[in-house]
Amino acid sequence: PLTLEDARALARLPGLVGIVPMASGNAEVAAGGRVRRTTVIGTTAEFVAAFRMQVRVGQFLPADDGESARSFVVLGSSLRHELFGTANPLGARVRIGGEQMRVIGVLESRGQFLGIDIDDTAYVPATRALEMFNRASLQEINVIYRDGLPAAGVVEGVTSILSARHGREDFTVLTQEEMLRTLSNILDVLTLAVGALGSISLLVGGVGIVTIMTIAVAERTGEIGLLMALGARRSSVLALFLAEAVVLSALGGALGVLIGAGVAQLLRLVLPDLPVQTPAAFVAAAVVGSMLIGLVAGVLPARRAARLDPVDALRAD
Repeated sequence: PLTLEDARALARLPGLVGIVPMASGNAEVAAGGRVRRTTVIGTTAEFVAAFRMQVRVGQFLPADDGESARSFVVLGSSLRHELFGTANPLGARVRIGGEQMRVIGVLESRGQFLGIDIDDTAYVPATRALEMFNRASLQEINVIYRDGLPAAGVVEGVTSILSARHGREDFTVLTQEEMLRTLSNILDVLTLAVGALGSISLLVGGVGIVTIMTIAVAERTGEIGLLMALGARRSSVLALFLAEAVVLSALGGALGVLIGAGVAQLLRLVLPDLPVQTPAAFVAAAVVGSMLIGLVAGVLPARRAARLDPVDALRAD
């Protein structure tokens, strides 16, 4: 288990910019007759600098230490609005769980991160959060180090200090590069899954075009016979049906792109920090790919139409 003493010990590592311990939970936050259950994060004064948060009014948590940490709370912008509306919350008393805390600041809006509403959060001193949620250990300790400092050296120093304190390596050290690599792997898997679904869709679309064009040839046998009787070449009939298959598939591809772009924009609204976009090159590739599928799928029905005997075609009508 990670403790505040561990965080203080890590602070002695050379080259560090800050140490941000964190403990979080879910609790009822009440003020002025309004009650809201939300996320409560216990942390320290360095939190805003580490995570590049901005204070809109008031200030963030002071640099109190250990048991001397005062019962202060900083509200996210959404939580402030839910509890106080447009009124100034600074100095007001808020009940979190069973403890009364004084509001000393409100953060700027940051929106959502991977489905978590950062603005709908209360920030309290880490010591108070541990007491509030009856915990003996922190969930994590964030270590911020200087630019240019090798991550491997920082990991080695953190591992050495914590192993010496705990007597064994009962913790996990993750660097930002490793977390980004993990996220990248997850996105790659999602991309492959979407690609596989797209391939299946293209196969189904190709079968659908073959079926539609085959039915079209059967229903228009008389028209084909009349065209050929009037002097149309077989190559012209072949080109006519191939063009129809390509146009049909292009319209389907364009509709699919519009739906996909709409879903991407919806995801972007729900998860603003998720890297969702619709590159123009991919749009062009999707439309061209669908046209090629239509061209290939339309070959057999078009050849069948071109090989019809005019007399038999007119008789069939």
